Amino acid sequence: MATQLLSETTRTFLLPDLLTICPYPLRLNRHLNDVLPDEHKWLVEVGGFSGDKLEKAKATSTPLLGAVFYADADAARLCVCVDYLSFSFRVDDWFDEYDLGHARALWQTCMATFRHPTLETEEHCALMVKSFFDCFRETAGPGCTERLVRGLDLYFSASEREIERRMKGNISDLESYIVYRRNTSGCKPCYAMLEYVAGIDLPAEVVSHPVIIALEEAANDTISWCNDIYSYKKEHAQCDVHNLVMILMYDQGLDLQSAMYQAGAYWKAALQRFEDNLTILPSWGSDVDQKVAIYIQGLQDMIVGTLHWSFDAGRYFGKEGQQIKKDLIVRLPPMKSLL
Repeated sequence: MATQLLSETTRTFLLPDLLTICPYPLRLNRHLNDVLPDEHKWLVEVGGFSGDKLEKAKATSTPLLGAVFYADADAARLCVCVDYLSFSFRVDDWFDEYDLGHARALWQTCMATFRHPTLETEEHCALMVKSFFDCFRETAGPGCTERLVRGLDLYFSASEREIERRMKGNISDLESYIVYRRNTSGCKPCYAMLEYVAGIDLPAEVVSHPVIIALEEAANDTISWCNDIYSYKKEHAQCDVHNLVMILMYDQGLDLQSAMYQAGAYWKAALQRFEDNLTILPSWGSDVDQKVAIYIQGLQDMIVGTLHWSFDAGRYFGKEGQQIKKDLIVRLPPMKSLL
């Protein structure tokens, strides 16, 4: 079934126009240029990147992503966030390459490093964790710290199940995909970073409130569907069917262009859910409300920042990003062999 789905003959398609719909202004951290040299050094010395992998990491432009996600972070905290983002994209690439056994070992190693920060190891994944997490723990509150670690554990767990589906050649049904995509997106750890950079630790009655949970899920969905739409070219070339566009084609019998527009409609619906929940946000008192407002501003920064970064970095569209950002026309490359 996956082979039939990937045999789509359309070679050119139009992206849904999400940028003109998004109501939030793009904000950029003023320390972006300050962290660029440090990040290159970190990729080489801590991450062990070299050759093609180093070039791929540089094209991902995690400093830019960090700068649009965490626009108000000071330089030191922005560096920590960028290191984390570089780690998360490297893990994502590892999961694209690994079988189930290697993925599970990576999960166990990383989580052991989070739970036991003094653990001695020379594995690059653990060294990356120790590097950013040691800095994170210096100022992050206990609730924020636990949310970061818990979010990453959920990410690893969901990604392992995705690898298992891939190895079996299975395609998720739409309903199941929507649920587990909220963990494979990696948004939940990034939300904890919003608290970290602001120096806040949201109380339990806030993070457990249904409206806050709904806002987080809606933001997560906009980021996930944006990612699935804009990464389709890359994932099509890699024969990766775990993508909303692919699943809509399979689940609803749509052609590629119709699935693209339907995915865009899902994005718009998620954005509307976010806006609707803002109108019913409760009050917890002026001090807590101020912290919640900072957190919600961060969610909005992530929503709009993902849109722009997807074109401005080279991960999905390479050197064509700015042209595609203007005309929304995407041409598919040949697929890798399915054998």
